[in-house]
Amino acid sequence: MTTSTDQRPVESTPSSRPTLSVVVPAHDEARTLGRTLAALTSAAGGETPEVVVVANGCSDDTAEVARAAGARVVELGQASKAAALRAGDEAATAFPRIYLDADIVLTPGTLGHLAERLRRGDVHAASPSIRFDLRGSSWPVRAFYRAYAELPYVRSGLVGLGVYGMSEAGRSRFAQFPDVTSDDLFVQRLFAEHERGTSGGEFVVAAPRNLRNLLKVRTRTASGNAELSRTEHHDERGAGGRPVTVDASDDATAAAGGSATGNAPTFERSTSGTTSALAKLALSRPRLLPSAAVYTAVTIASRISARRRQTTAWQRDTSTR
Repeated sequence: MTTSTDQRPVESTPSSRPTLSVVVPAHDEARTLGRTLAALTSAAGGETPEVVVVANGCSDDTAEVARAAGARVVELGQASKAAALRAGDEAATAFPRIYLDADIVLTPGTLGHLAERLRRGDVHAASPSIRFDLRGSSWPVRAFYRAYAELPYVRSGLVGLGVYGMSEAGRSRFAQFPDVTSDDLFVQRLFAEHERGTSGGEFVVAAPRNLRNLLKVRTRTASGNAELSRTEHHDERGAGGRPVTVDASDDATAAAGGSATGNAPTFERSTSGTTSALAKLALSRPRLLPSAAVYTAVTIASRISARRRQTTAWQRDTSTR
């Protein structure tokens, strides 16, 4: 692995101190990264963000695009989001700490709202509301997201799907990001429901344009969920207790430090809540029944695909890049 760092400050003058840090892992994202970074200016509100882009295993101009936007750049030879998150944490200096995917666009003021929510101290992890950009998407994709957007865990309390933030106290809950695919789910499940929340503003996710790419994205999600469900993080005092120590060199999400008490955050996959929510949605809003059927079919197909996969290659949506 090779590492190089561009030490130039981001979106601020050399004498100003950042009020928060934004870590952006980016693997071959030259086509999307410029738009993501440009949106941070209006998203910042009154904040002075320190933006750290970690270009990992790139074969394109990702690092150059980041530098042109004024970002501090860390380059890694290996393509690994987990390694990029760890390197970004090492380079970042401020809290709150925001983790942003390279293809996500924040709407004006969103970064400021997120930082404000985390500084209140009532939650340790937070995320803005999500909006799916369905322009150009096929009917099955639009149907899937119509149902998906109505699920309770998407409408409230979801941390992740492209951007999340942690307070300094929240980030101290674990040592390093582990080598898992679903870093957002890993973070969400470290905190009890009352310790995480939503903030003002929105982030925009470009939905896949076709069913093939939707299945690729959902297969990646299913693989990540299954990966986390194979192990549980145990801690003497559970969520809200002392930090969960995660050694990034251990297998998947293996955790050290404490005996189980039954209150630790669980990483088991559960589908009963989603099934119940879909059933209620179809009964209360019959016009969404086709969307619920598409969502169910895509979810089943992606789980089957995840079980059959013989490779750990990153499944990415190529239709929006």
